[in-house]
Amino acid sequence: MAAELILKEGREKSLLRRHPWIFSGAVAEVRGDTDKGGEIVIRDAKRRFLARGAFSPESQLAARVWTFQENEAVDASFFERRFQRAFELRKAVFGGTLPDACRLIHAESDGLPGVTVDLYGDYAVCQLSSAGAEFHRAELTAAVLRYAKGAYERSDLDSRIKEGLEPRTGPLGGEELPETIDFTENGVRFRMNPRTGHKTGFYLDQRCSRRAVAEAAAGARNVLNCFCYTGGFGLAAIHGGAEHVLNVDSSAAALELAQENAGLNGIPPERFETQEADVFQFLRQCRDRGKTFDLIVLDPPKFAETAARLPKAARAYKDINLLALKLLSPGGKLFTFSCSGAMEEPLFDKVIDSAACDADADFRITGRLSQGPDHPVAANFPESRYLKGIAGIKLGTL
Repeated sequence: MAAELILKEGREKSLLRRHPWIFSGAVAEVRGDTDKGGEIVIRDAKRRFLARGAFSPESQLAARVWTFQENEAVDASFFERRFQRAFELRKAVFGGTLPDACRLIHAESDGLPGVTVDLYGDYAVCQLSSAGAEFHRAELTAAVLRYAKGAYERSDLDSRIKEGLEPRTGPLGGEELPETIDFTENGVRFRMNPRTGHKTGFYLDQRCSRRAVAEAAAGARNVLNCFCYTGGFGLAAIHGGAEHVLNVDSSAAALELAQENAGLNGIPPERFETQEADVFQFLRQCRDRGKTFDLIVLDPPKFAETAARLPKAARAYKDINLLALKLLSPGGKLFTFSCSGAMEEPLFDKVIDSAACDADADFRITGRLSQGPDHPVAANFPESRYLKGIAGIKLGTL
């Protein structure tokens, strides 16, 4: 008989709305024994069934829901069904055929908390970040290999430590992955390294935003791509018709791969430059030198891991956007992003408004951007919408 997690009185409301998280503060008691990540039946204070989930005794997230169906067993066929449903969703949003590279499993949004699977051609790169995902790694690996020849694990995540798990990387199953994998997105060739790249090797969530930058770059003489990583937005800008792109990042290894990506697309070095630098300092140097750009992309790393870090993060977001707005030519375009889940859209709007005011910039928001359709947002789990983007034009100074 499965162990039971009993909620405190009145703490079942989120589960009745099908939210998949149970925080430790909502737990009245746990009855029976289960392993870390093992199955637990979640009940309200009156012992009525709510869900089946994975138990994580060392985390603030005491349990994550696998299913709200009382009679649905969490076994190998359960994971196969979840993967098949996710696969059919991607086929639907991409017109029947999956692109070269895309996200197959987006954790809670696909009913698989703590499970991320990205496909790059014939191979998968996976992250198992929760106790439940770790407990079911054998079943999950089998499900992955129905869609890929080989799978590699990139569970080198701080979130695993919060679950009482050690970070893990290495082959997960099937064929060994090559050192690098090439793929095409929106007509641009990319090369990624599954073993050393950020996340699973590439930021697949910015697919739609890169296309938007390409469309906006036609006629741009000079583009500044900040926190460029392996050059995705810079390559998109060149593909869209920009004359020159300067890509700035603090990682020499990322910039080297950015140059490789430029070579894959036949872009001459004089049109696609890279510079290793701290972006904050670099923007200040450009301001002091009176440099201007027709289009600027700001795609920084996550500044706010938690809500407690939001004030400091907001100052950092304002700093880079204020500087970028000063560097934009009249009529210049800004694409600015936040991947911090704790940074909600209204606050991000206020940060951009404050930056424009302090920069004395007459700035117009012309569009909003978010993660691509292979990173779906579940209606019952709004936290799955983490990426926020603003596109706008600087008309001049106030």
